[in-house]
Amino acid sequence: MDAKTSSMPSSLLRIVRQHPMAACGAVILVLLLTAALFAPWLARTNPAELNLNARLLTPSAGHWFGTDELGRDVFARTVYGARISLTVAVAVVTLSLAVGLILGSIAGFYGGVADTLINIYLSNAFLALPGILLAVAFVAFLGPSLPNLIVALALAGWVNYARLVRAQVLTVKGREFVQAARSLGAGNMRLMLRHILPNIVQPLIVQAAAGMAAAVLAEATLSFLGLGVQPPTPTWGAMLNDARSHLFESPYLVFFPSVAVALCVLAFNFLGDGLRDFLDPRMHSREGI
Repeated sequence: MDAKTSSMPSSLLRIVRQHPMAACGAVILVLLLTAALFAPWLARTNPAELNLNARLLTPSAGHWFGTDELGRDVFARTVYGARISLTVAVAVVTLSLAVGLILGSIAGFYGGVADTLINIYLSNAFLALPGILLAVAFVAFLGPSLPNLIVALALAGWVNYARLVRAQVLTVKGREFVQAARSLGAGNMRLMLRHILPNIVQPLIVQAAAGMAAAVLAEATLSFLGLGVQPPTPTWGAMLNDARSHLFESPYLVFFPSVAVALCVLAFNFLGDGLRDFLDPRMHSREGI
């Protein structure tokens, strides 16, 4: 037990050396998650509090990121904006993955008519429109709000997960251990839950990390267009929209929320790339892990 415990730091250090970008992404995500969880203590002020006497103040000791055109603290709004972005990322990927996992599993496992309906007609119908355009149309029809935004982005993104799951199920279901389980009397549900799904988790994890990056970027885009979470709730996209008219005289209003979006997207992408390499057995064999 002691030997195993003592080897954990060295194993962790070796993973960090072999996947530095993934480690960097993980650190950034931990910082963003910490900011989101402890926003009331870190922000120090209410992000929606107006102070017209302190409009467009440059960054200083009193206001680390300056203030916007209504005197609201930009640092507080940036910190609270992390809550919305991370919530949207996790919720959208969870919902998209759940829908894609169910439909992709049905299409890949049963094939035939089910595969034709899901993979040819339903998937192509959703792919016929750009995902962001479909999300814009959905939110514009039902009204801008956080739940509608999450559902809209999930509807725009489930097809990628469904097609990935279908391809993986088609590959795994023909392997010997699945055929052996079937010959021993295992039913379809048992085959899916016990033998197929555990063997297709790795690519889904990588796709989920990339999907979270896309969800953060899409949420910022919709909020910039006024179709995201409505004021006074602070979001990074809405902050960029508000800063357009002050781009040249107060560039810090654009700089801080744009850097937050970029860091969040890069962190998820770095983590996804690192997970892809770490979970690939061929990489392990080459590196001698």
